[in-house]
Amino acid sequence: MKLVEALQLGGKPLDPDQPTKTLALVCGFTPLHLETFLLAYARSGSSGRNLKISSGLYGDLLGNVDRASAAGPDFAAVVLEWADLDPRLGLRSSGGWLPETLPSIADAVRDALRKIEQSLARLAEKAPVVLSPPTLPLPPVAHTAGWQASGFVLSLEALLAGFLERAATLANVHIVSRQRLEEVSPAASRLDPRMELGAGFPYSAAHADALAKLLWTVLDPPAPKKGLITDLDNTFWSGILGEAGVTGVTWSQEDHTQIHGLYQQMLASLAASGVLVGVASKNDAALVQEALGRTDLLTPLHSIFPVEAHWGAKSESVARILEAWNIGADSVVFLDDSALELAEVQARFPAITALQFPSSNRPDELWRLLWHLRDLFGRPQILEEDRLRAGSLRAATHFSMTSTTGASPAFIASVEPEITLDFSKTTDLRRAFELVNKTNQFNLNGRRLTESDWTNKLEDPDGFLLTVSYQDKFGPLGRIAVALGRKSAGVCFIDAWVLSCRAFSRLIEHQILRHLFLITGARDIIFDYTPTARNSPLQEFFSSVFGAEWKASEAVPDGLRLPRNRFEEICPELPHRIKETAIASH
Repeated sequence: MKLVEALQLGGKPLDPDQPTKTLALVCGFTPLHLETFLLAYARSGSSGRNLKISSGLYGDLLGNVDRASAAGPDFAAVVLEWADLDPRLGLRSSGGWLPETLPSIADAVRDALRKIEQSLARLAEKAPVVLSPPTLPLPPVAHTAGWQASGFVLSLEALLAGFLERAATLANVHIVSRQRLEEVSPAASRLDPRMELGAGFPYSAAHADALAKLLWTVLDPPAPKKGLITDLDNTFWSGILGEAGVTGVTWSQEDHTQIHGLYQQMLASLAASGVLVGVASKNDAALVQEALGRTDLLTPLHSIFPVEAHWGAKSESVARILEAWNIGADSVVFLDDSALELAEVQARFPAITALQFPSSNRPDELWRLLWHLRDLFGRPQILEEDRLRAGSLRAATHFSMTSTTGASPAFIASVEPEITLDFSKTTDLRRAFELVNKTNQFNLNGRRLTESDWTNKLEDPDGFLLTVSYQDKFGPLGRIAVALGRKSAGVCFIDAWVLSCRAFSRLIEHQILRHLFLITGARDIIFDYTPTARNSPLQEFFSSVFGAEWKASEAVPDGLRLPRNRFEEICPELPHRIKETAIASH
C-alpha cells in the first residue's frame, strides 16, 4: 500500500452508529508511518472500521506496555526493537561499543526482556496482543566482520529466542512470524537511518507497510477454513488407480512422487488439528476403499470423512460432502489436479476455494501450496473439540441415519445421551469464546465479541456463563453450546446463545432453557434476538416455542420474552442424563 492510500483510508470518518474500538500501539520509537499503515489496514476491514490508535512515549517501551495495560484497549500491538532492550543497540545513542562493554549490554538485554515479559502477561489479560520481535539489524557492535557470526550477537539472539518461546505460551499473545516478515520485507531494506536520526522513526515506508499489514492480520485474521475436499488420482497419490491398481499408486521419495507424500502429511496434520478432510473422486468405489485401507498411507483412513467415489460429477460429490459436514461452501477448499474439474465445482459453488494440485515436476508450486493451505486453515491453538470434530460428525451422521422417529425423546434416550452443564467462569474458556464468535446457524443474534467485551461480561457480578458438553453411545461431541447473560429482578437476560450444528436434533436447546429457569429461578427469559441470513435453525426453534404468530424475520428491540409457564407447556420429555460440574451462584 502506498503512503498516500494509507492516509486516505485512515482519514475516513468513524461511523457514529457503531462502537469505537481502540488499539494500543506500543513501541519505543516515534510511530509515524507505522501507525498510519496500521490504521489503514484496520479501517479497510470490517472489524477495524471504527478503530482508534493510541501510542505512548518515545523511548519508554516498558512504560508504554504498562500504560496500555491500565487503559484496557480492545487490541494491542507491541513492536519491539533492539534499542528498546539497550539504547546502545540503536543509532540515537552514543553509549559506546567497546569490547569490554559488551557483557553489560547482554545483561541489560536479559533484564529488559524479563521485565517486558512480566508486563506483557498483564497486558494480555486485558486484550489480545500481537508481538513483533526486533525487525531491524543490529549495529556493527561486535569485533567480527559482517560475514562472520559473532558470539556476542548469537548470545543476544539466544536471549531473544528464549523470551519469544516463553511469550508464545502466554494466553492471548500472538507473535509475528519472522520468517514471513523476511519474505515480504527483506532485511536489507528495512532500516532508514535518515528517518531514525532525524525523526526517531527507524523504518523505511515499505517496511512499515509490510509490518503493519502483518500486525493487523495476526490481530484480526480471516476465519480459518473448516474443511478440505481432495481428489485422489494424481493429487492424493501419483497415478490413476483404475490403471495402476491399489499397489501401483505411489507417494514416496523412492518412487519420485514425494510431492504427494508431503501433501498427505499436510492433510494428516490438518485433520489432527480439527480440519474436516473428505474425498471426491471419479473412481470405482471398491477400489478406492481398498486403496485407502493401505497401511502405508500418511493420511490414515480414519482421518477422512466422507469418501465420495463414483463416476458422477465432482460437484455432486461436493454437494453431498457439504451436506454431511453441514457447513457452507465458503468454509471449504477443493483440491484437484484437473482445471476442468475445478471449474465444474466452482461453477456450482462459487464461494468454494478451488486450488489446482501441481504436476509432479513442479515441487516449487507444491511448496507454495502447502504454505497456502497452512494459511487457510491455521489457528492459534488446537482445542480438544477440534480433535473430536471429524469423529463427532461421523456420529452425527450415524445418529441421523439411525433415527427413524424424527429424533423423538424415546430415540434420543436410546443413544444414552449425557449433558454436562458448567456455570464456571474461571476454567479454560477459549472454546466458549470461539463458539460464540464462530457459530452461525444456531446463533441468537450473530454478534461477535471482542476480548474486552467478553471479559467485561464475565466480570459482571450479575452475569452468568453456561457452557454445555455432550456425549452419547456414538462418542463425545465436546463443548457444543454456550449461553451468556445476566439475571435481574426475576428475569434471565440472554445476550449470546449458540449451539454447534454437530449437536442439532438432540433436544439440547430445550435442556439448556430448562436449567436456566431452574438455576436462576427466573419467571421469564428475555433473548437479545436478531435475525441473520444464517441463523435459520435458531429461528425454527423459536417458531416451535412461540408458535405461528411469531415472525422470525423481525428483530425484537426490547428482547424476545419467554415466560416460564409457556416453556413448561411446550417442552417435550427430556431424556438426557445431566451432570453439573459447577453451579451458578444465582
